Amino acid sequence: MAKLQPRKLSTLVRVQGHQRASVIKLNLAKRACIVMLLWVAVCTFAAAQTFSSPLSFEDANGTQPFAQDEQRLAKSAKFKTLVNFDGSNGGNPAGSLIQGRDGKLYGTTFDGGSNTNNICLVGGCGTVFKISARGKLTALYNFCAETNCADGANPAAPLVLGRDGNFYGITELGGATGSGTVFRITPSGILTTLYNWCSQTGCADGAYVNLPETGSFVQATDGNFYGTNDTGGAAFAGTVFKLTPSGALTTLYSFCSQTACADGDFPTGLIQASDGNFYGTTQFGGANRYGTVFRITPQGTLTTLYNFCSQTNCTDGSVPFGPLVQANDGNFYGTTEAGGTSTNTLCGGFCGTAFKMTASGALTTLYNFCSLANCTDGASPSFSLVQGTDGNFYGSTLGGNGVSQYGITVFRLNRAGSLTTLHTFDTVSQGPDAQFQATTGAFYGVTLEGGTSNNCSPFTCGIAFSLAVGLGPFVETVPTAGKVGSHVAILGQGLKGTTAVSFKGSAAKFTVHSDTYLTATVPKGAATGFVAVTTSTGKLRSNQKFRVIP
Repeated sequence: MAKLQPRKLSTLVRVQGHQRASVIKLNLAKRACIVMLLWVAVCTFAAAQTFSSPLSFEDANGTQPFAQDEQRLAKSAKFKTLVNFDGSNGGNPAGSLIQGRDGKLYGTTFDGGSNTNNICLVGGCGTVFKISARGKLTALYNFCAETNCADGANPAAPLVLGRDGNFYGITELGGATGSGTVFRITPSGILTTLYNWCSQTGCADGAYVNLPETGSFVQATDGNFYGTNDTGGAAFAGTVFKLTPSGALTTLYSFCSQTACADGDFPTGLIQASDGNFYGTTQFGGANRYGTVFRITPQGTLTTLYNFCSQTNCTDGSVPFGPLVQANDGNFYGTTEAGGTSTNTLCGGFCGTAFKMTASGALTTLYNFCSLANCTDGASPSFSLVQGTDGNFYGSTLGGNGVSQYGITVFRLNRAGSLTTLHTFDTVSQGPDAQFQATTGAFYGVTLEGGTSNNCSPFTCGIAFSLAVGLGPFVETVPTAGKVGSHVAILGQGLKGTTAVSFKGSAAKFTVHSDTYLTATVPKGAATGFVAVTTSTGKLRSNQKFRVIP
């Protein structure tokens, strides 16, 4: 019976979706938080923050001051709808997009596609797709293509680009147990199931219930995948796991192992930091029951770094729903979907914050959302921030209590805490996911709902979009860390004319495979720093520092 629980919970989220204006991805978390808010009455908020004029900050190099005319930026940001999902080509895209070696963008839809089955939620069993920069969509795979959905159903997390050039992802349902899978899919659409969740008694190996997942796993420097389940485990409160590329799973930690879940429960994904450890958040649990930030070693030793709602009335934020991002300054940045200082009733208790945290756990609130009239600055930020090549952070908000027409935005935030709203969605509860910056310099994203199609009843089907803010092209390394002598994939644009590649000034041997993909060898004497690629049209720099492992 335990294996059925994730599906029952997922179905419950869907059935109760009207209470969140069908913003599926936050139903379970927010309903639970609402109950606790009413019970303990701790998230009533203090007076609204006082604003100052925009401040300058250092760029990604940390060397020169960077100032921006915020009003001009907001007016010049160019938003474009690339794809309207309609059910037949997929519906309700789940998870942020990712760039492949061919320069195309890859993602998943939770619903829609050509296959249906009683096991699948709502309509259709989901797809894997790719999109060109101009918006041409190609379906790569339709889930539930095998008997009894043995290949999985309803993918619900961002894909991960592996070192082998293939993509890795999860489904919440289907597979051998009906409780979801981990899969590998090639750029041409050949899918292999690597692991079936709930294969152990009582789902001790983990399962999923959030719709969609915010960041299930990452490929670490040792070549294995590390990630979290938001349910399952010894206490059915989630796990941290390691998965080899061939599908061998090791559970490193089960949450709620401590009294009163002091170690947290419902984790939301991992990142591997520059110290080699993994960092993440839990939505609930911790000393104050409103979420934590934690560090865990590759061997499974967990340390709680911060307990949210540690300040009176949760002014430090509560219920972090997305993974962290480690910026080029070494600090961690993230958001909470509730808490903060705003007393605006439009956000219904889910105003939220953006924060900075040091590796030792010292937290600074950078911004309190819904501090402007009608929440024009956004409310309830969710999913992870992404650091752009200008050193700023980009993210999205879901609109507070989910029934308000206010506060559904894409925003930019600098490290001093100055926020600019770049786009406000015009449809209630579109549910924008995390942003992704492609090597063209533009940002891309999806919304769980909205768009022109109502074929994903009772929901609209969602869109894929681009947002250009004037940032130029760059290159991205996969992986972002490695030893001297290791091979690194470099993604970009216009790479056929490459004449030189260097790792923080040290020349590297390289091979150009296509206009969007080359490989390089980490040279002897290389140090941690940015990678530079010289082409016939100029020099491109990596969006992150490449970490040279001793």
